[in-house]
Amino acid sequence: MSLDARAQKVFAKIDVDELVKVTLDLGNIDSPTGSEGPVADYVHDWLVRQGFQARKIALVPDRPNVLGTLPGTGGGRSLVFNSHMDTTIHKDEYWTTRRAADPVFHSAWREGDVLVGNGVCNDKGPMATWLLAAKALKDSGVRLKGDVLLMSVVGEIGVEPVDEFQPPAYLAKEPGTRFAITHGGVADFALVAEGTDFGIVGVEAGKAFFKVTVFGNDLPIYTPYIARPTPIEKNPSAIVRMAPLVQRIEEWAYEYEQQHRYEGPGGVVVPRVNIGAIRGGVPYKITKTVQQCAVYVDVRITPAQDPLDVREELRGLLAGLGLEGEVELYTYRPAFEADPRKVAPLVGAITRAHQGLLGTTPKPAAPPFSSMWRDINPFNEMRIPAVTYGPGISVGGGNFGMKIADLVTGTKLYALTALELCDQERR
Repeated sequence: MSLDARAQKVFAKIDVDELVKVTLDLGNIDSPTGSEGPVADYVHDWLVRQGFQARKIALVPDRPNVLGTLPGTGGGRSLVFNSHMDTTIHKDEYWTTRRAADPVFHSAWREGDVLVGNGVCNDKGPMATWLLAAKALKDSGVRLKGDVLLMSVVGEIGVEPVDEFQPPAYLAKEPGTRFAITHGGVADFALVAEGTDFGIVGVEAGKAFFKVTVFGNDLPIYTPYIARPTPIEKNPSAIVRMAPLVQRIEEWAYEYEQQHRYEGPGGVVVPRVNIGAIRGGVPYKITKTVQQCAVYVDVRITPAQDPLDVREELRGLLAGLGLEGEVELYTYRPAFEADPRKVAPLVGAITRAHQGLLGTTPKPAAPPFSSMWRDINPFNEMRIPAVTYGPGISVGGGNFGMKIADLVTGTKLYALTALELCDQERR
């Protein structure tokens, strides 16, 4: 590859040892959603030591976002890099993950040329790459016309309030990227750094979460008085009545994702469905039938969908089985797609950086990368054209390692992207 003099100066300042150190430092600060404070302190202090302008932006005092700035000389396009500091699993979350306390979810280490850890992949490895890219830009002495903003956020991994689980302990997206944007984290373009295997993603799924409750008999029945045989749908217990609904939701989920598949300029969204929780009865009092049982259903939606239509479909599943119950929409976060024309300067800069460094054009990202939430939605909703692009792949498929070589490549690609985009005239 042929690099101009400015790119050579920047690349000469990329310290691979420091990239590895920062990635592992971040990965070894356990930060499940709600406990991001120590990571925020690390990022803020690191930025200050490197000579960046840095401040904390907090909706919840002990969960601040961090915003750093590399000021431009003026008149150029600005770019914000964004990654999240929270990780997916609390050590005591054994009802979702049997190995919840496994070190792979809470720490990080090196195995040869790979850095291992859930936090490394999601999302501290990509965060470290743009931190080191910004440091290399600054240390090289190259001055850009536009500002480069460095945004590390909380709450990207949703912990949505429902039932008795209420804020501030349970608070999802509100304290994170959205709050950082509305309190100064504004740029002309946003690059959300997450693992896409270096594919460009300009659309992502939204979310509609539903609580679907099935009712049992009006009065609970003591165990010795339960009559059998009884058809499942007539069983006095709501837990038993829930069984055919679970099966029907699973059948419907496949129909749903086929019917609502979305293909747009930013990528393909396959809106999948998951039954993520079930509640009914209490384990210390199991001597009577249960009058209500609920499942909590994660339904991904595309930019073309209305959550109320989904609610009607779920109500139809209940009615079709002859079950009495109700469907509550308790979370709605819409999907957005970057306007192809408005995001073109950013996509063009990424593409040329990719071509120049890797000799190929970025391939379309695999559908799972555009069928999940990765915080480009808040940017695109607020009319800041945004894409996701980065090293590695999602931990959602069971991956827990990132190659150091990919992190280095990501650092170079982010630096090249900023070099081009932030030297373009803003108007």
